Amino acid sequence: MQRSARTPLARLLRRLDLDARGGDVFVGEPGRGEGRLFGGLVAAQAVTAAARTVAEGSLHSLHAYFLRPGRHVEPIHYAVQRLRDGRSFATRAVVAEQAGEVIFQLAASFARGEPGISHQEPMPEAPPPEGLEDWEDLRARILGDPTVRRPGAVEVRVVDPDSAVPGEVLPPWKRVWIRPAGPLPDDPRVHMALVVFASDRTLLSTAARPHGLPWGRRRAASLDHAVWLHRPPRFDDWHLYVSRSPAAHAARGLVLGALYARDGTRVATVAQEGLIRTGRAS
Repeated sequence: MQRSARTPLARLLRRLDLDARGGDVFVGEPGRGEGRLFGGLVAAQAVTAAARTVAEGSLHSLHAYFLRPGRHVEPIHYAVQRLRDGRSFATRAVVAEQAGEVIFQLAASFARGEPGISHQEPMPEAPPPEGLEDWEDLRARILGDPTVRRPGAVEVRVVDPDSAVPGEVLPPWKRVWIRPAGPLPDDPRVHMALVVFASDRTLLSTAARPHGLPWGRRRAASLDHAVWLHRPPRFDDWHLYVSRSPAAHAARGLVLGALYARDGTRVATVAQEGLIRTGRAS
């Protein structure tokens, strides 16, 4: 039990257990680390704070802006504003502050389930995740440095690897399989938060592929992020995450993502624009 408490997933679950400070203000711990804070963690904590103020309904969409890089160690304060509580929808706004500065803002909408129209595009074909290269192994191989391998709370297996050769042009799309690196509790809010956390993985590298910019040759940062959950997620198994970048200009790349459960059910749609600058990453 003590060993499992030190796993990356266990640490993430602790960070999603926000401290309520009253007045719809919650505090999240970012944990220790180096460099800028992973934006998916801030988004997951913010949507968790919003969900704590909603009595009924599941998250169906969020729209967010990354305003400043988050830092490790310093706690983050999430202030939730209750914009609307209707019969079908509840809307929340969240502002995240760290060390007195606003670093992130989010609008989230929650909906009660109801019968109605339903359709989806079929899941693209992909080989199963078993036997595919791990994302961290691929990154270490491309960078030629095994010390950069850092297993996280979410496993990623790569169907369409990035190139290790600078300047090699690849199509602006990719497929990866993702899943939590261990079992999750039954709480649907935890599954929701983990999907939001994972939705920030692998996207901006998709926009770099047609420009021959592998790891170590680019600097990237998320600017905004949107997620639509088409149904309450159960993130217990591998999900196929398909992303494509239809446009990029002025160092900003747009990426669209689709998340499918292993049985082919489309769980979520994602959109993100990020800053991608050339030059060796710091």
